[in-house]
Amino acid sequence: MGEASSFGRLLSLYYTGVQWQDVVIGVGQWALSAALLPSLFSADKPALSSSLLTGSILLVFSAVFLTLDLWASALALCVTSVIWLVLAIQKLHSQHVNDGVADG
Repeated sequence: MGEASSFGRLLSLYYTGVQWQDVVIGVGQWALSAALLPSLFSADKPALSSSLLTGSILLVFSAVFLTLDLWASALALCVTSVIWLVLAIQKLHSQHVNDGVADG
């Protein structure tokens, strides 16, 4: 019965004007954002160039989704891009701290 009600909710979203693609992409992006959380709280960070490039490109994709009226996707992707950019800032900070320790 739970499957039928879930399908019914998705179907009602379709009839209220929400594109199913927006729901699928949005849910997937929230899952990817959640997958990045351990990196945010870990001492190990991705490479600075990877974090900056990924965060920047995802921010552009978020703007593209807005032009397509995929609001849920755009919001979720924006959050993911901000997480990548925070990871870049954390990596930059850790490099400065490590440089200070090596110099000191």
